[in-house]
Amino acid sequence: MVLLESEQFLTELTRLFQKCRTTGSVYITLKKYDGRTRPIPRKGHLESFEPVDNKCLLRATDGKKKISTVVSSREVNKFQMAYSNLIRANMDGLKKKDKKSKNKKSKATQ
Repeated sequence: MVLLESEQFLTELTRLFQKCRTTGSVYITLKKYDGRTRPIPRKGHLESFEPVDNKCLLRATDGKKKISTVVSSREVNKFQMAYSNLIRANMDGLKKKDKKSKNKKSKATQ
């Protein structure tokens, strides 16, 4: 997995969307990140660890290539605006639900 800066992450995410436009999917995950690089130790080996800053970890993959970035709370507004614009621009490949065929199927099974 490649850890990128936020601007580089957005450009690579755009490339992933372009590559998967006709076939394939892009999976994006978002979670809170406290800065740890090691797992929490078991009971008895407690270490005091206080995160200095709240952060978010974003990961994106198309099944072959994985990218990630860490966004701090200070730059989250700027990143959120750029990220939302990128997502809106690349949502045109979604399929719409066909409500008519779904209703016909449910009536036929009853």
